[in-house]
Amino acid sequence: MRTEFILYVRDQQHSRDLYRVLLGRDPVLDVPGMTEFDLDGCTLGLMPEAGIARIISPALPHPQRGQGVPRCELYLLVEDLEAALGRAHKADLRLIAPAVDRDWGHRVAYFADPDGHVIALAVPIKA
Repeated sequence: MRTEFILYVRDQQHSRDLYRVLLGRDPVLDVPGMTEFDLDGCTLGLMPEAGIARIISPALPHPQRGQGVPRCELYLLVEDLEAALGRAHKADLRLIAPAVDRDWGHRVAYFADPDGHVIALAVPIKA
C-alpha cells in the first residue's frame, strides 16, 4: 500500500512553486488538476479546489469556503531544521510559531501556507 495525502489549493501553480522550494525537490507529477511530490514513502498531492468541488459538492461545502482557516497540519520531520527553516522563509510561508522544544520530544516551528494548511517543521530533540 502507498499513502497519498492531497491538499486542496486555490492556485495549483503557486502552491507547486511554494512546495518545490519548501521540500527542496521537484514534483514527480505536474499536470492540470494535480501536482505530486514524492516524500520518501508517501506522496503529497496538490489539487485545485475547483477540481475536487466538482466531486464532493453539494454533499460537502466548496473547499474555498475554508480559505485561511486551518484545514490540516503537514508535520514534516526533517534532517536539518535550520535548512528547512531557510527554505520555509524562501518559500514565503507565514511564520505561526518559531522553533522551540516541545514536550513530545521534537523541536518544531509552525508555518501556514496561503490556503490555511499548517506546516510543522520538526527534528527530534537531542539528549
